Order: sequence, then structure tokens, then C-alpha cells
Amino acid sequence: PHSPLMTYEAMSLDVQHLLSRLGIAKCILLGHSMGGKTAMTLALQRPDLVERLISVDISPVTTAPVSEFSAYISAMKSVKIPDGLSRSAARQLADDQLRPVVQLPQLRQFLLTNLVEVEGRYVWRVNLEAICHHLADIMNFPVFHKPYPGPALFLGGSNSPYISSKDYPEIQRLFPKADVQHIAGAGHIVHQDKFEEFITAVLNFLPPP
Repeated sequence: PHSPLMTYEAMSLDVQHLLSRLGIAKCILLGHSMGGKTAMTLALQRPDLVERLISVDISPVTTAPVSEFSAYISAMKSVKIPDGLSRSAARQLADDQLRPVVQLPQLRQFLLTNLVEVEGRYVWRVNLEAICHHLADIMNFPVFHKPYPGPALFLGGSNSPYISSKDYPEIQRLFPKADVQHIAGAGHIVHQDKFEEFITAVLNFLPPP
């Protein structure tokens, strides 16, 4: 369910509750972007629950300087779709309305996966209000003093600014066993841009079966 609270501590608790409900005592946790920051938060709060950590194209630092996130949220909020359209027509209309702000076609496609039909009306599945209210929290990263002792992989896209060399000292401080890799030719959505290379890098990081 949607919650008005959207901090990394709150999202980490969501994952903790899920692990408990699924009966998973220890996991290998992979997260992308905001999910990566949630995964890092959980690993730092409860290292006993996380065997290994994979953070995809995000560092444990403030990401505001390189983010166009707030513009995307505003664009999504301003999308208007009349009732009664077919799913394909609704998606096309939303795509047209997002295009001036979200120029990358693959990023628009990614955002459009969140457009859903509810009782004949098209709405965004994500809680845009909560995201708006917590943008500062989402862009920042909580303060931690005790590092995560397990293996960690920071897997970035070479064409993305979200894991840069200036972040390495903080990655090293919080994740002393971190390995930082970049996949050539990938942007922020690494797993979409370079799927095969992404899967290979993840599998190589996993423990042998």
C-alpha cells in the first residue's frame, strides 16, 4: 500500500518486513537508484540480514546535483488523459506529453510502465505526492558511522554520472569490501541499456553455488 512517508529508513523497514514475511533470514540484496540507496540503508542498519549487496548506478551520497528527477515528477503529475481511451492510445498520449521534459525514449518507456488503468481511468501507480514531499530525503542519504562488513558491488553505467570517482572515499568508508565497476555504453538504467553485460557482472559477483 502507499504510505505518505518516504524516507530510506522507512523503505528499509518495508524490506525488513518483507524478508520476515517470506521467512528469509539472510539475502543477497540488489537495488537500482532509489532502490540501491534503500538496499545500502538496510545493509548498514541490519548487516545480519544482508549476505552481499549490489547497488546499481547509485552511491551513498547526495545525488541532487546530477538529478533531473523533480522535473520528471512534475511532468508525470501534469499528464492529462481522457477517460475511455485504449491502453495503447493512453500510453501514446502520455508519451507525447512527457516528451518535452523527458527526452530519452527509453526513460519515457521506463516511466510509462507506471501508467495503469483503474476503473476506466489512467493513473500513475506510484505515489507522486509522497515522492514530491520527500524529494530532499530521496536525493540525500542517511548518515551512518559503522560500515557494512560484507562484500558489495557498485555497478554503474559509464554514461551515467551517478557513481563518480569523487564518491569513492564515501563508498570505501561505508563499504570497505566494495568493488566498483562501470558497464561501457550504459546510462542510468544499466539493466535495460546493457542487459547481457549487467547479468554477467551480477553473476560474477555472486558466490559460487
